[in-house]
Amino acid sequence: MAYTPELSARGSATLRRLAWQQGKPMTKTLEEIIGQAAKKSKPGAVCSSCRDKSKCSICGFNPSLQSSQK
Repeated sequence: MAYTPELSARGSATLRRLAWQQGKPMTKTLEEIIGQAAKKSKPGAVCSSCRDKSKCSICGFNPSLQSSQK
């Protein structure tokens, strides 16, 4: 498992309520939120600032993975 940052009390409360609204666990809700944010980002900008090129094969910004996820 990768490093998992702690949420602030406000962030945790917000995430919990979004999860309740969707009827899903907080972990799945957070994954969906991250996925939606990734879709709105420009892969080139993200890749150019990446500090860990060893994860390209699983990264949501990898152009070859993006086409297979649509």
